[in-house]
Amino acid sequence: MENALFPEVPDVEGKAKSNDNPAERLEAGSGKEECLESMSKRQRKKLLKQKQWEEQRDLRRQKRKEKCQKRKLERQSKLDSSSEGNDRKCMRREVVPSTLRLIVDCSFDDFMVLKDVKKLHKQIQRCYAENRKALHPVQDIQIRTEHYSELIKKEDLVYLTSDSPDVLRELDEKKAYVIGGLVDHNHHKGITYKKAVEQGIGHAQLPLGNFVKMNSRKVLAVNHVFEIILAYLEKRDWKEAFFSVLPQRKGAVPLGEANDSSKHALSGKEDEDNDLDSN
Repeated sequence: MENALFPEVPDVEGKAKSNDNPAERLEAGSGKEECLESMSKRQRKKLLKQKQWEEQRDLRRQKRKEKCQKRKLERQSKLDSSSEGNDRKCMRREVVPSTLRLIVDCSFDDFMVLKDVKKLHKQIQRCYAENRKALHPVQDIQIRTEHYSELIKKEDLVYLTSDSPDVLRELDEKKAYVIGGLVDHNHHKGITYKKAVEQGIGHAQLPLGNFVKMNSRKVLAVNHVFEIILAYLEKRDWKEAFFSVLPQRKGAVPLGEANDSSKHALSGKEDEDNDLDSN
């Protein structure tokens, strides 16, 4: 029994393994055509895919490189944007608020139709927006039910009205200037001046007539008065302040140049606030 001989078993498994890899079969075969003929359709597809994958290796490497470079540029762009944002914040920190106070007297509702009350609301919204952008913003805008004379001493109040005989030369930043919140289309001439006199508070008009020739009466919308004061706080020049704010439709030209207005392009605002004007 010890010397019993067993028949030799062919290595079927080894042969099967050697035939599994199409690439190996291609090398082991006598020729390419014979190998392809002996392969199944599925094996030929697999071999073709493998060949294509190897041929496109350099292309894939180049695409990865380009993708990496693109991500790097995007990161750098974000860093640059962040840096610009920080610069703007730094510039914003340089804003110096003024101690000057501006008041919009909103006690004239009975003198306006609903349409004009809505216009006044828009003008006040414009004031708020411009104050936020100003280099020297005035005190924060607040809505108060109390009368301004109850909140501020009379000697610190100055009512801005175009009918006042007093012309404002400089702005006193310790004062509180009152703007009449009235859109009346000149139907109630002198009403704000009369109110200031009755209340026994100071009054004055902006020095518009000293620098500007206008086609219309010197009555400005609430937001125009507000913006002119903000501009003056920044520029300290009434003429520059007026012409940086006044809309062109007012026909305003520098005093002394009224007869030659066609030669002067105003730097004032366009008709974008047409529905905000009080005239």
